[in-house]
Amino acid sequence: MAVLPGWLRPLEARARREETPCGNGSLVWRLWGEGQPVVLLHGGSGSWTHWLRNIEPLVASGRQVLVPDMPGFGESALWPAGMDASALPEPIEAGLRALAGDAPCELVGFSFGGMVGGFLAQRYPERVKRLVEVGAPGMGLWAGRNTLNLSPWRHLNDEAARREVNRRNLGILMLHDAVAITEDTISLQLHNVERDRTKARMESRTDALLLALRQLSCPVSAIYGSHDVLYRERMPELRALFESLPTASGFMEVEGAGHWVQYERADAFNVALLSVLGPAQATSSR
Repeated sequence: MAVLPGWLRPLEARARREETPCGNGSLVWRLWGEGQPVVLLHGGSGSWTHWLRNIEPLVASGRQVLVPDMPGFGESALWPAGMDASALPEPIEAGLRALAGDAPCELVGFSFGGMVGGFLAQRYPERVKRLVEVGAPGMGLWAGRNTLNLSPWRHLNDEAARREVNRRNLGILMLHDAVAITEDTISLQLHNVERDRTKARMESRTDALLLALRQLSCPVSAIYGSHDVLYRERMPELRALFESLPTASGFMEVEGAGHWVQYERADAFNVALLSVLGPAQATSSR
């Protein structure tokens, strides 16, 4: 099994690690900085490392960044009530109560994490001050349903073969520019996908997130890569859906980026995200 790439260890070392209950085990969190809380939820088959290029700019903006490995991913235990997005808000909200008290949080969710974030905001409206959807499916428009031919790799014993398959899969789903698929990126991907214990995540193929977003009271913003394969040739329709939401608060495309936009075009994404969030507000101690 792949280990955390060495170049990530300094960032991890600067985090405060916390654990909150999750089924028969723990939900593992990493926290950086102090100030207004912003929660980052990673994508499917991922972990906190999906946000590795975005954490420090958020800290520098005066925020405390809270990033869990969601249930069944990374170091966190499975959640007995289910593995799909609508099942996961409860243990995440319980963790936030333990770590942030009653403080309303800015919530940024990537892909599968965007779905979890939407359901969390729907179920716990007092928790979410603002929701930012990043590359989220579940909008009823998934153009990749019959075109993403990802290759299996778990049966491969040869490390080089596993890396080559994951290189191809990154290019099919996650990243637009092949230059972005470095050896470090492949190592990071393997470290994440090898620890994914979830199965049958099917809500992404529905309009479940869209239905939840229509019920929210908090501002909802969206940031997508202009080449996100989940919305190939359907980005105008996606924009229209977000702009039709009752609490719509902006739709932004990052040029030259694929699905994993916050990694592939991190500088442009960070500018976009901070413009959406605005200046951090002073927080009182708990």
